[in-house]
Amino acid sequence: MNGSPHIVSDVMTHTVAAIGRGAGFKEIVRLMEQWRVSALPVVEGESRVIGVVSEADLLPKEEFRDHDPDRRTQLRRLGDLAKAGGVTAEDLMTSPAVTVRANATLAQAARIMARAKVKRLPVVDGLGGLEGVVSRGDLLKVFLRGDEDIAEEIRREVVARLFHASPAAVRVEVRDGVVTLSGRVRDTALVPVAARLARGVEGVVDVGFDLTGPESHP
Repeated sequence: MNGSPHIVSDVMTHTVAAIGRGAGFKEIVRLMEQWRVSALPVVEGESRVIGVVSEADLLPKEEFRDHDPDRRTQLRRLGDLAKAGGVTAEDLMTSPAVTVRANATLAQAARIMARAKVKRLPVVDGLGGLEGVVSRGDLLKVFLRGDEDIAEEIRREVVARLFHASPAAVRVEVRDGVVTLSGRVRDTALVPVAARLARGVEGVVDVGFDLTGPESHP
């Protein structure tokens, strides 16, 4: 990794299914089942993403199948009721689509997902063309990173840079992604900084430390 954060293109799925505006309801369901996905990008022209159809967009048709909602529900869920009558992707899609660029960091993609409350993001180029899809599961792949790989990056990018006068005095141990920094340092004011930087290393689950100042001599 050389200290560089993973970006979306490192983990995204490049081969994805997409649909056009006119795709029918059952075609959409079949494609979701076939590709084992919970959402499909809607594209037009040169694969430009114009929306997304998710399982949540399809469920109102089943929810309101056998009853008419009361007036309060009608007013509160106008969008869902409209989708309950939808028959094509254009009727059902959420537009504009929430997307991400391939060069975005995984942290940036995670924040976009959290704000939009979605499980998958179409990955687009500068013109909005579809390049792939990134899912929540893809973003979690960084936690499969090996402990020694994490430890080596922390030694190189955190310990050696902050405690350059005595990096050998700081021990770095990682077990199942949990980092422990221990030893003696000349400036204990740097300990919170070291903890914050270590937490920023991809694959780190948590950080603990037992770093003390230099021994005092009478």
